[in-house]
Amino acid sequence: MSKKFVVAISRQYGSGGHEIGRKLAKKLDISFYDKELLTKIAKDSGMSEDLVKYYDEMPSKSFLFSLAMDAYPMSFTEMPINQKVYQAQVDTIKKIANEESCVIIGRCADTILSDYENLVTVFIHAGMDAKIKRVMERDELTREKAKDRIIKTDKKRASFYNYYSLEKKWGDAASHDLTIDSSKLGIDETVVMIYDYLKLRGFLS
Repeated sequence: MSKKFVVAISRQYGSGGHEIGRKLAKKLDISFYDKELLTKIAKDSGMSEDLVKYYDEMPSKSFLFSLAMDAYPMSFTEMPINQKVYQAQVDTIKKIANEESCVIIGRCADTILSDYENLVTVFIHAGMDAKIKRVMERDELTREKAKDRIIKTDKKRASFYNYYSLEKKWGDAASHDLTIDSSKLGIDETVVMIYDYLKLRGFLS
C-alpha cells in the first residue's frame, strides 16, 4: 500500500456487504469494522456497549425534531441519547481514519469522512430473489419472513443514512464512488472489482 485510505461500504440487507467487506480487508491486510466498531465506540466514549448496540443505525425520531435541533442547538449533555451515540460514532470513525487504513461497514462512514481525502465509497446491492435466498439460508427463515426482514432493515438503514447524510441519498449512485450488484458478480468477484478499483485510484502500489 502506498498511502493510508478508508473503504466505506454501505449495503442492502442480504447483499453480502459484510462478507465482501471482511474479505476485502483480509485481501488488503487492513482492519475491518462492522459490529467491531460498536465495541470501539463504547470504549472510546465510556458509554455502555449495550446502549451503543441498541441505537446502532437507528433513525432519528422525526423531521420536526431535526428542525428543532437546527433552530436550537443543544450542548452534548442536553442531546437525546441517540444523538449522543451518533456523535460518539463520529468521533471514533474519524479517529480510526486518522490512524489506519481500514474497511468500515455502514454507520454513515462515507458522510462522516466526506472531507477525508483518501476515501472510497461503495454501495453493495443485489436482486431481491438473491437477497431472499441468502437471508433464508443464513438466518433459517421462510421466504416471506426473509423478505419482510430485508424490507424493514433496508428502510431503517435508508432512514438513518438519509437523516445524517443531508444532501446524499442511500443507494443513489451519485452518493457513492462504486455501486455494485453482488448477485451478478458474486461475493469473491465483487471483492476483486473493489480491489482493482483501489489500484486504479492509486491506493495500492
